[in-house]
Amino acid sequence: MSERGIIVHKPYARLNREQIEMIDKASLDLLENPGILCYHEESVSLLEKAGAKVKSTREGEHDAWWVSIPANVIKEALDTVPSKVTLGARKPENRVIIEAEGNRVHFGSGSETNYWLEVKPETFVSKENGHERVIPVLKRNRGNLDYLCRSAHLAEQLDNLDFFIRNVNVQDADITTGNKDVNVFFASLNNITKPVVSGVADIDQLEKVVRMAEIIAGGKEELIENPVVSFITSVIKSPLQVVAETAEKLIAIARLGLPVVISTSPQGGSTAPIDEVGMVAQVNAEALAGITINQLANPGAPVIYGAVPVRARMDDLHDMYGVPEFCHYNMACAQMARYYKVPCYSTAGVGDAKVPGIQASVEKMFTYTAVPFAAPGLIHYAFGLLDKTQTFCPEQAILDNHKIGMAKFLYRESGVNEEAIERTKKTVEEVMHSPYRMYARYARGMLRRGEIFAGFPFEGESEDQDQTLLVVHERLKELEAKEPQYLSAEICKQIFEEIPGLLPRLNPYKEDK
Repeated sequence: MSERGIIVHKPYARLNREQIEMIDKASLDLLENPGILCYHEESVSLLEKAGAKVKSTREGEHDAWWVSIPANVIKEALDTVPSKVTLGARKPENRVIIEAEGNRVHFGSGSETNYWLEVKPETFVSKENGHERVIPVLKRNRGNLDYLCRSAHLAEQLDNLDFFIRNVNVQDADITTGNKDVNVFFASLNNITKPVVSGVADIDQLEKVVRMAEIIAGGKEELIENPVVSFITSVIKSPLQVVAETAEKLIAIARLGLPVVISTSPQGGSTAPIDEVGMVAQVNAEALAGITINQLANPGAPVIYGAVPVRARMDDLHDMYGVPEFCHYNMACAQMARYYKVPCYSTAGVGDAKVPGIQASVEKMFTYTAVPFAAPGLIHYAFGLLDKTQTFCPEQAILDNHKIGMAKFLYRESGVNEEAIERTKKTVEEVMHSPYRMYARYARGMLRRGEIFAGFPFEGESEDQDQTLLVVHERLKELEAKEPQYLSAEICKQIFEEIPGLLPRLNPYKEDK
């Protein structure tokens, strides 16, 4: 089994059993009345054959159906969900295995940000005293394929990053709807040996993406055993509406037998109730609806309960992540997934701040030290995000990697046992009989063995300036200089021969790229 991630030995239970059952009942009641508004005919047919009641309607120019789903239909679908899902990887040791009732938490990247935040040190001269000072100047650039490749290569080096979700929206002139998916997946897979998870923009590209993954894995059966690609589908438009195009993707992925996240992301205060009870009941209902469609399409298909709830700002109704309610929503949803014995995908590490700094650090550390305590199997959005999910900053990703390392120390067991007690008594006795009565020698040994935390590694030497970004920028240059872990020349050759739409400049073995 993969040893990636961290064990949370005593998951925090925000909800007691009675409260979990109350939310379960509320969600099931919502799925029956008012039910879901579904825009996808095949999903309606699957639900109706399973026992749901259907009533046709029109929503603007679109055919739609009100679907009332009885509780027994949901429960029967949940009975076929695998309790363990594997996210495959190019290197077997990087596989991520998540278990519905397990305590191992894995951290990953996301979301598809529009901007890449560059940090460029520049020298300025003080008008007051003529002293020179190096200041990090920030510049936002539109996302492109090169940035996506760089972010995947960086993610390969971050020891606390366990899986990769494309975190840059590629906006190159030669990227179109017809070739975006194959290029995004190849750019990711060619630069990282950890699990790659992503959505598919165009269902017509799904077959090509899967074929690419089969070539990398070694064949169709090998891909099922080691799914080097997994998928995300936002099949539910909150509140309680099934999107036709995404539902079609969900069913197709289910029938391929590949892992898929049912991602539901309502905004408390606009597309969902803002209070915790209302939000969790609706998120849960939406996740259950997606899981049910998935299992009706292919019973036993690997599926993940994806809860991505967020709160609305009350002044402009934009997303708001750095608030206590965000943690409450996510921790409670993780408990609901565990209750149903379905692997869980959750969220932490998003900053509302537009730039690295105090606000970003507070907001991120706040969620890193709260949400994982509920032990969801996967936590995405955890690296480099700023300005909600609009901006990715590689220096921020390095800082976040360290923050997650700090948080992991919080989750460790106390280590109190009979052996430790005896060792403590012996140590105190030795120190008391020594000439200096100091514990430094013992502390240094623990530091070398990794038993105590080493401290913050990005301190600058200035006494009047925070130099963190400058130090991290130098660390970024070191990481980016490392040799990329490209796919082999043979595999790349086969992929570029078989998969139409790939841009030649992405091929690392093409001399004139």
